[in-house]
Amino acid sequence: MNIEQLLPMEFGEQDFVNTPYLNDIALRALTYIKAGFPVNLSGPAGTGKTTMALYLALKVGRPVALLHGNDGLSSTNLVGGNFGYKKRMKIDNYIHSVQDFEESLQYQWVEGMLGIACRNGITLIYDEFTRSRPEINNLLLSIVEEKVLSLPGWQKEKNYIKVHPEFRLIFTSNPEEYAGVHRAQIALIDRMINLEMDRFDRETEIAITARKSGLPEEEAASIVDLVRNFRESCNFNNNVSVRSSIRIAQIFSFTLEDASYDEEFFGKIVNDVLMSEIRYGDSKSYLKAREIIKKLLVSKGSKDE
Repeated sequence: MNIEQLLPMEFGEQDFVNTPYLNDIALRALTYIKAGFPVNLSGPAGTGKTTMALYLALKVGRPVALLHGNDGLSSTNLVGGNFGYKKRMKIDNYIHSVQDFEESLQYQWVEGMLGIACRNGITLIYDEFTRSRPEINNLLLSIVEEKVLSLPGWQKEKNYIKVHPEFRLIFTSNPEEYAGVHRAQIALIDRMINLEMDRFDRETEIAITARKSGLPEEEAASIVDLVRNFRESCNFNNNVSVRSSIRIAQIFSFTLEDASYDEEFFGKIVNDVLMSEIRYGDSKSYLKAREIIKKLLVSKGSKDE
């Protein structure tokens, strides 16, 4: 892996929706990051953590690398390791009856993403860091505290990297009750500033939905209100967020261009998207969710008329 592989980022400032809610978080987070403190954007799925992290990294103005946490991540993936070797053989056969062999092996050190970022002052976004095992994330403690990254002891060079003064860390994480999430080490949490990202307010959801779908804000607002009412009406666990509004709005926008839209078809779209987002454990909850959607669609139809 080389530094050029980390730099291309297609995310632009135009992908970030400016609303008072998001601007408040962005201003505080950027202040902490520029002051040299790691920031953790914590919240449930659909609250814009990764988008916010990309926007903050863009505003820092340094090259950016994106690392996704997962249970299979190893210290070798982060720091680097020997992924092969170079073999050199010399055969001296000056006299045909006498052969002189000389062979040497040299391991090839390939630096990991964390090592490259620390060495070159890159802004590293560690997305969903609590999905990685806690012992792997222990590598970060010396980085954020002593500003050094320890390397394997059998390296020929010095066994640490001094962290570049422009290196910055942005974390994102889900609440600990989410499946596949490990409990974060207190030692690491104590060394970062945690910013809770909750469900967006109505204004933000409308702005994001309109931007992502291309619909006028009035039509986006109608979809957002329907989705928000569904989320609030369900008293069982669900994953309904602004993502649901965006999906419905994008499909709705497509059907308008495709001339395949009618009220009945729109209702099916809403039902399919929202039912895909809920987590239910019994048929009673399943039927209740369908009934809520049906009532909300009837109410929406009455308002449209």
